Amino acid sequence: MKLSKAIKNMDKTLFVITSLLFIFGLLNIVSASSQTAVLRYNHDLYTYFYKQLITIVLGVIIGVFIIKTPSKSYKLLGPLAFIIVAVASLAVSLTSFGATYSGNNNWINIGGFTFQPSEFAKPVMIVFVSILFEKFYTKLRSKKIEQKDKYDMIFKIMLVGLFFPVVIFLQRDLGTMIVITTIFAVLFLASPILRIDKLRTIGLCFVLGLIMLVILMGKGDLFSSAQSSRFNFFNPCKNYENGGYQICNGFIAINSGGLLGQGIGESKQISYIPESHTDSVFAIIAEQYGLIITTLIFILYAVVLKRILDISSKCQTIRGRYICLGVATYIFLHILINLGGLFGVMPLTGIPLPFLSYGGSFTISLICALAIVQRIAIENKNQKV
Repeated sequence: MKLSKAIKNMDKTLFVITSLLFIFGLLNIVSASSQTAVLRYNHDLYTYFYKQLITIVLGVIIGVFIIKTPSKSYKLLGPLAFIIVAVASLAVSLTSFGATYSGNNNWINIGGFTFQPSEFAKPVMIVFVSILFEKFYTKLRSKKIEQKDKYDMIFKIMLVGLFFPVVIFLQRDLGTMIVITTIFAVLFLASPILRIDKLRTIGLCFVLGLIMLVILMGKGDLFSSAQSSRFNFFNPCKNYENGGYQICNGFIAINSGGLLGQGIGESKQISYIPESHTDSVFAIIAEQYGLIITTLIFILYAVVLKRILDISSKCQTIRGRYICLGVATYIFLHILINLGGLFGVMPLTGIPLPFLSYGGSFTISLICALAIVQRIAIENKNQKV
């Protein structure tokens, strides 16, 4: 398909809103990363801006190829991408390519170039599981097929859905593990698998998970010391010296924003908030731009999620329906977990905020996921015609 025709048939509302959010996030990174770039690392003020810009451009280039590729080819590309990301994830855990940042051993460092395979695992898992749902749809819905054959198919689906959470847990990245596990759980609950088979599978997974939890707790190996400190999120300002300083300073920044904000580049808390351009970027946005702009951001998030779910509901293919549901869940969970940690209603996990946080691997992964949704929207429109 020609790119001009693909662009014509895209979901324009989704494209415009996501583009505006990416642009706003990119521009905000200049002020949000200023303390880290200049004072901590003695870099140029625009260092993180240029890095994020390059990342977005690279993501857009990959996204163009995705938009031009028919989703029926995912039957081949989905398993292939899964294998590539799985090998990269295992390389992180088992070889010297693995690098540790912020207590998480989930990075690959090659010649100074670093990336997270676990971020790419999210869209790859969504696509592969959706392909399996489509492939096994009729047999999973049938009551006549032998139970052994049916559970063989369910086992394959579970293997694909839970492979990355297990590997990522071993890499000590609890936040990413929770996101991928929850995405798969949503897809599984919405899957064509019969209710009785779902209940049996969930029961088995619960028992196995409980056994694993008891073993890890017995060894004292469930959480690292850094992860344990993040559970001290209740009354963070009273526990300022024991893990509450990041959330407490985030509270101060958000409250200081008022209705219209302190102004661009006028953040006071940027000197006190760790990772002000990544995990805690929303606090800096709230302080600089105020309640009106942050409310608009929430509205735009809601519109993005609704548009993706609308595309899902109009899909003529099973794979398209589940892919869109998975991507919507992916974006929603990142918003929920990031802001939940920042607002002190759940532990901080280092999960980036969609469109607004600095981060190369996550940004490319998000652009790819949105490009897949746009490809499905294009095919929906073509099928209608």
